[in-house]
Amino acid sequence: MSVPALEIERRGLAEETAHCRLCGETLTQSFVDLGMSPLCESYLTRDQLDRMEAFYPLHAMVCGSCFLVQLKQYVSADDIFTEYAYFSSYSTSWVEHARRYCEMIQARLGLDARSLVVEVASNDGYLLQHFRPLGVPVLGIEPAANVAKAARERGVPTLVEFFGAKMAQRLAMEGRRADLIVGNNVLAQVPDLNDFTAGLARLLAPEGVITLEFPHLERLMAESQFDTIYHEHFSYFSLVTIERLAARHGLTVFDVEELPTHGGSLRVYLAHQGSSHAVAPAVGLLCERERRLGIEDLASYRAFAEQVKNTKRRLLAFLIEAKDAGKRICGYGAPGKGNTLLNYCGIGTDFLDFTVDRSPYKQGRFTPGMHIPIRPVAALDEARPDFVLILPWNLKDEIVRQMRHIGDWGGRFVLPIPEVTLIDPKELRS
Repeated sequence: MSVPALEIERRGLAEETAHCRLCGETLTQSFVDLGMSPLCESYLTRDQLDRMEAFYPLHAMVCGSCFLVQLKQYVSADDIFTEYAYFSSYSTSWVEHARRYCEMIQARLGLDARSLVVEVASNDGYLLQHFRPLGVPVLGIEPAANVAKAARERGVPTLVEFFGAKMAQRLAMEGRRADLIVGNNVLAQVPDLNDFTAGLARLLAPEGVITLEFPHLERLMAESQFDTIYHEHFSYFSLVTIERLAARHGLTVFDVEELPTHGGSLRVYLAHQGSSHAVAPAVGLLCERERRLGIEDLASYRAFAEQVKNTKRRLLAFLIEAKDAGKRICGYGAPGKGNTLLNYCGIGTDFLDFTVDRSPYKQGRFTPGMHIPIRPVAALDEARPDFVLILPWNLKDEIVRQMRHIGDWGGRFVLPIPEVTLIDPKELRS
């Protein structure tokens, strides 16, 4: 029996990434196996519910040489990102985070009308829009046409392409080398790390700066943040690994900041080796801390899997007890990480009546795998649940502030990560 061409292509993708996508070493060490899972941003319409749904192994490995944590690639980036369900601007706290960054970096680097800022994976213009009132020219690069359209409507010039070395070469030949390149939460989504980083180096002006933000592997491991692992995220980074990646492409990490976003992130600053940017003490201090905590010790990675199992058992125990007591539970949010949590823990409509989301794109659809209905936020006021499970727990402060009125009917919020935590809005200060 012949094998369909698409299946051959997918098998090939998986086999190619049996080697580390950074250093090329064979991957043999498991980090955590989360079973089979669908693509986390593949939200279903009602007429798709009876169709076969594709599931792929969600098994993260760690390279024993460079210690990059990574997933095998089962589908191409085109399949995942050509049309994308995530619009950054629906999180007010994330947009505010972007605004503060733009003002800070403009002042730090002295960017002006003669400068060029390029954002890779610029989404719906949530960040670059803030450079316009500062008088700094910008260019967005975003592969998802539906999301790029929203950016253009904001007045943010955006190229609909995947970024890599070839595209960077073309832009550089056109005289568009960047004084600042921004990459927020994109590095994890890049299957070919070396091609992408080579592109950053080629596009960067001689004294330019790259800033990359990504969830910090140290925090992921310390706080059982297994739900940040999904197929759309190919890699998970420590600063030690980022330094290795940068050095392969003639770049230096010269500063780093620890951020509270996405459950704990790093913002790293890179420049060409030999540029005038002096290396800040924070870089060496954080690398030293990571090594002290075992970031280069495979035993640290082996312990994570059991930690995740314990987190799953505790969450299910709470949900079972609540349902046995006749409580009604709904969700808030339909983020990618939420779908890893729901599928790995087996949480369907037997636990959650529905979830809500601010994005009109997701409303009326169903979560992948578990098929939980996604409704507008107002549905919570109609249902008046006893518990609201916050799936984007990294945005808990924003969500609790917006929805604290659930306390009027005795409702409470539930945080699943790093452990089950209840928040009673009536106990919060005004």
